[in-house]
Amino acid sequence: MLLNLFLQAQTQQQGSAWQTILMMLLIFVVFYFFMIRPQTKKQKEIKKQRDAMKPGDKVITAGGIYGKIKEVSETTFLIEVADNVRIKVDKNSVFAAAEDVQQANQTK
Repeated sequence: MLLNLFLQAQTQQQGSAWQTILMMLLIFVVFYFFMIRPQTKKQKEIKKQRDAMKPGDKVITAGGIYGKIKEVSETTFLIEVADNVRIKVDKNSVFAAAEDVQQANQTK
């Protein structure tokens, strides 16, 4: 009788352990599909936009500076922010101007 109770308690603990593992796995899957995957998809889209930028495109820097691309190098943009005022900015801190994105979406 004591052995029977011990075996029942042990099987309940094993079932509980499997439920815990299953629940943790389910939480990971939910985090992946609702948080991680969309973020990586968004980062790929932003990189694709940056790679497609060319001289003459209007851009906004991460610091909020509006300008127009004058030159494109491998890792930087030369941006004109006023007449004869140019700054060199890392590509990772530049985004397409809102007007350009709206126009591109309208032409699709």
